[in-house]
Amino acid sequence: MESCAVQLLYHPGSQIRPFAHARQPKVAVCRAPFSLGRQLMLTRMGCRRICFALPSLMLHHLECAFCGKTHPWRQLQNVCSECGRPLLARYETSADEAERFKASVPGRSASLWRYREMLPLPTDQEILTLGEGWTPLLTAPRLAARCDLNRLWIKDESQNPTGSFKARGMAVAVAMAKYLGAKKLAVPSAGNAAGALAAYAARAGLPAYLFMPKDTPQANTIECQTMGAHVTLIDGLITDCGREVALRKEKEGWFDLSTLKEPYRIEGKKTLGYEIAEQLDWKLPGVIIYPTGGGTGLIGMWKAFSEMTEMGWINTDRPRMVAVQAAGCQPIVTAFVANQRFAEEHCNAATKAAGLRVPKAIADFLILDAIRASHGTAVAVSDEEMLEAAREIGHLEGIFVAPEGGACYAALRKLRANGQIQPEESVVLFNTGSGLKYLECFTSDKRTQRQTF
Repeated sequence: MESCAVQLLYHPGSQIRPFAHARQPKVAVCRAPFSLGRQLMLTRMGCRRICFALPSLMLHHLECAFCGKTHPWRQLQNVCSECGRPLLARYETSADEAERFKASVPGRSASLWRYREMLPLPTDQEILTLGEGWTPLLTAPRLAARCDLNRLWIKDESQNPTGSFKARGMAVAVAMAKYLGAKKLAVPSAGNAAGALAAYAARAGLPAYLFMPKDTPQANTIECQTMGAHVTLIDGLITDCGREVALRKEKEGWFDLSTLKEPYRIEGKKTLGYEIAEQLDWKLPGVIIYPTGGGTGLIGMWKAFSEMTEMGWINTDRPRMVAVQAAGCQPIVTAFVANQRFAEEHCNAATKAAGLRVPKAIADFLILDAIRASHGTAVAVSDEEMLEAAREIGHLEGIFVAPEGGACYAALRKLRANGQIQPEESVVLFNTGSGLKYLECFTSDKRTQRQTF
């Protein structure tokens, strides 16, 4: 039998159920106990690998990240009913379960769903997937030499479905929204989150209502329209788009999937932290440099590190977390420098990096808490610096990064120049999307054609 794109999940007492799963050979994911007879049966069906999922659901409750109020997870939730702050999923597992879980991970499918027990969707539910996650952690020797660094990697999220890291969050959030009964989904977006929701809503058979600034890159709007989403362009910023969703969602029956205004996009994003740990043999790097708009990825990784420590997967060493913002929109940098826990809205926000044009983040305090707890920092770079850095990455490493990816390398150069990162430190840079989604940024810059490195 030929290899095919099917994942199988076996539940004792029920029939084997097929799950669509991109880019994988035939795989069987089975819940223990698992007999030799069942293994032989799956082998005869053509399964090349058999992976195991733990029998118990580990998701226990939702907890407010600010006031600590608990909320039930078995119903649709947005923000804390007490203080309006983000809700975070909390899991419970025994030491034995955690050990078995870690031991089984290397044999599992190459997607974010390999960490299924620490994701919220119940194990008896069909996953929603387009092949997201398990993106490469690429060595960058030429960039490292330029910066006089011994070890430098780029986590290349452009290889996700829809060309950005937003696929991670939407895969999990849409799966949970559908499971919990949502009928219509809505989101404000600078571009890439809208594209991801359009894709995963289509995959789930749900309508998507997307609100984006009118100057959103054309690739994003075409992508969303092609996948059948309802697209509205707003004369304003992502915060204005968010207000429109908030005003209309109750009347229209939309479930709001705004950044950290529901609890499960961050669960998809946290798998960035699990993957980096696994790809580096369960040893975290010294520094992580991350482009920060709404901050879900940075907060998610910090959450993942805590979860892995509690399960005994890694030690207590943490990377220094560096948040990178655009000079034209830097509320987190300003609050960090001023030693404030909450950030003021950045007025008249402007940058070519659409994903960094977030003048006010609901989880600003969580971003700043993670930076300070890790002894990290926050850095702002100009549009010119990030585009020049993006070209340098392309010339030297062959990766066409988004401006946000260029911003991380520009920040690294600044931190090396001022001595905040030392040559012996190991560093991971993030490229959160494909440069193909930002062609206007590069075609309008004449230096793209003529500059050499």
